[in-house]
Parts: sequence; C-alpha cells; structure tokens
Amino acid sequence: MDVRERLKIGISACFMHADPKRALFTGKTLQYVEQSIAHWVMSTGALAVMIPSPSGATQRGDVTLDHYAEWLDGLLLHGGADVSPLSYGEQPIDERWAGDRIRDEYEIALVHAFDRAAKPVFGVCRGLQLLNVAYGGTLYQDIATQLPHALTHRDASVYDHNFHTVEIVDGSRLSYLYPGARNARVNSIHHQAIKDLAPGFLVEAVSNEDGLIESIRREGERAYAAAVQWHPEFHLPGSGLFDDAALLQDFLAAARNAQKQPR
Repeated sequence: MDVRERLKIGISACFMHADPKRALFTGKTLQYVEQSIAHWVMSTGALAVMIPSPSGATQRGDVTLDHYAEWLDGLLLHGGADVSPLSYGEQPIDERWAGDRIRDEYEIALVHAFDRAAKPVFGVCRGLQLLNVAYGGTLYQDIATQLPHALTHRDASVYDHNFHTVEIVDGSRLSYLYPGARNARVNSIHHQAIKDLAPGFLVEAVSNEDGLIESIRREGERAYAAAVQWHPEFHLPGSGLFDDAALLQDFLAAARNAQKQPR
C-alpha cells in the first residue's frame, strides 16, 4: 500500500515526569507509548504516531495540538496513570489516587482539538475514563473503596490475566458490530470506573457481575467518539477473549471517512 493511502492514527502520550533520583534521563520528563497499543493500530496497516505534548518547561516553537488534529486521521487514548479527581471537580479521597493532572489537561485538550477537526477518538481503559471526564462525566476514584461489593477489576498479581465477562447492550453500535453476541470475556486492569456518564454518551456494555460501565459511545451527529474499559491490545488471537478486530475496524472506518472530508 502506498504510504499516502495509509491512515495516520495519533496515540496520546504517557508521561514519566522529571525525577532527579532517576538514574536514566535524570531530572528529565519522558513521553512514551506502550508497545502493544502501537502494534494493535499497526496490525491494520495504519501508521501509529505518538503525539507529544507541546507544552512544558522545555517548550519551543509554535506547534499546537490543533496542528496534529488537522494532520492526523484519528486519535487513540491509551492506558496509564489514574485520572486526577481534580479533573472532574473532586478532591482525592486518598493521596494514592491523586492521578496525573498534567496528563489529564494535555489529553482533554487533545480530545477537544480532534473534536474541532471532526476527527474520531477512541479510548482504551484510562482513555474511556478520560473521554468521559472530558465531556463532563465523573469517576469512582477507587472501586474497592467506593463499591466494596463490586467485582475485583484489578489484580496486580495477574495483571492482564484478570478476566470477567461483559454484557453488550441490545441495539447499540457494539451489538451491530458483533451480531448475535450477548456476552464477551475481557481483561480487567483498572481500579477507577465511570460513575456519572458524560452527557451525550450511551452505554454499550456493562460488567455482568456488578453493572459497571465497560463501553461507551457518543450519540448524535458529532464526530465519532467511543471507548472501552478493557485493553483490546492485550487480547491475543486464539485466547478465547473478545475479538476486538471489528471494534478497531469501526474506528478506522470513521478515520477513513474523516480523511475524505474536505479540509
């Protein structure tokens, strides 16, 4: 395929903030993406492009997030640090869950830049939570603390081998993508979750055991915005877990449509 025909999918950066005690890149801020999420995007032939934050103590030049939104065909928000409660109008109930406000501000600005450019956005795990917060929703800061009878959604000892089933909502776009599928087995690596759903979004899947929201999508005529709480990039072929190929192709189809629209 000619490189000019390939989709360019931006991936939001994770942050490793400056730490003078760190031996490598002492005192420097690192921005990075996890390998699996880039390879998941690239499995389709699309080009994966990390979008660095243009702001910070070392900022130079006039590049903005709007420039990236105009150039790229879609945005993928991936996992990582907690979303800060400050980003949705709450105080942390425990300092362990203070989150990364700097990354929140960068990603919320990124979401709105792609929205202005009418480009699709897809979120994974933290990406679902961030997308919800970006449009006015709230989160449970810690499922085990605030919903003590809920399923264990994160088990550090097994990490991405912690599984549960989700129920796909009848009549949703997700149910259209997976005709006949009622339930699906997914991984679960999160301790925060959606509390109040953002206005303008619909629930597409919930956890069978406790009803927590596992998949959302924006309704109406605005640009595509959807997300899942699980990590599709960790679902290996033949594993018996949810086959996320149709979900990825749906996002990329929206990116292709956006690519065809006149600038």
